[in-house]
Amino acid sequence: MIFTFRSVDPLRDGELLHSWVTDAKASFWMMQDAKPEDVERAYMEIAADEHHHALLGLHDGEPVFLMEKYDPAQRELAGLYEPRPGDVGMHFMVAPTDTPVHGFTRAVITAVMAHLFEDPAVQRVVVEPDVDNKAVHALNEAVGFVPEREIRKPEKQALLSFCTREQFAAATGVAI
Repeated sequence: MIFTFRSVDPLRDGELLHSWVTDAKASFWMMQDAKPEDVERAYMEIAADEHHHALLGLHDGEPVFLMEKYDPAQRELAGLYEPRPGDVGMHFMVAPTDTPVHGFTRAVITAVMAHLFEDPAVQRVVVEPDVDNKAVHALNEAVGFVPEREIRKPEKQALLSFCTREQFAAATGVAI
């Protein structure tokens, strides 16, 4: 499956993102009660932040997933772990659908990781999903993430996990 990426345009994409982050399946994004203007504002803040970037993943030109990449030493995980040079944080969300395709979400996370590792400066991807998000833990493991420990964030109990280039390549067979 071939995916392309483009930066989120908060004004153009706000309505679409609102429909995704408020969907019942997106509960771990903690935006269930967000209004459209809340989502637009959140992505305007990301667009203005040099340490945080939001991208839409497209399949055949249609948006099908959201990914965020961030500097974990500056955002999300600042002060919660010992960052290394080359660390990048990541979040991703597949668009809700009534007709799921087997293997699609795994293809998405694989594409997200490959996209992150296209940057030669990136040596390790850091994630901090909710400890109760078992589905994403399985996906993370499938692409090479290794859990390190639970951490307490203001909004959740999270499972801090890491994936190096080598771990990603070994888990997926994707050459980077």
